[in-house]
Amino acid sequence: MIPTMPTPFESAQLNLTLFELRREPVLREARAWFIRDFNPETFEELLTLMRGERNASFRMVLGYWDMAASLVTTGAIDAAAFCAAHTEIFAAFSKIHPFLRELRESAGEPELVRHLETVVMAAPDAEAILARRRAGLRAAAKARAKAKI
Repeated sequence: MIPTMPTPFESAQLNLTLFELRREPVLREARAWFIRDFNPETFEELLTLMRGERNASFRMVLGYWDMAASLVTTGAIDAAAFCAAHTEIFAAFSKIHPFLRELRESAGEPELVRHLETVVMAAPDAEAILARRRAGLRAAAKARAKAKI
């Protein structure tokens, strides 16, 4: 059977469902930690953070975004509609992008977050977007840490 493209209404409905899922309290808190406080600058730091007390949050955030992206890669949601509605996916992926090859190798999972990667990297100027998001999020975290001193 040849898959059909989703209608704009179908894409909108799925995007709204994904948004509702993001409001679940445990996922919301995990996403907040991931975006605000998870800022590894080396692969070793990433391993330490992901193996620590926030391991479940790390897995939950990446699992959610990879699942959501799979709806794009399988044709259930229009890619442009998805990316317009879920810009946070770029911020989340920016955190692991520099370490993705090493992360896949150390986990023995060459397909780890493949849907997430496919959707994000399909965006025009994806590398520049990721670099901007990563730098901005790291700067904001450093400013928050400095303000607490």
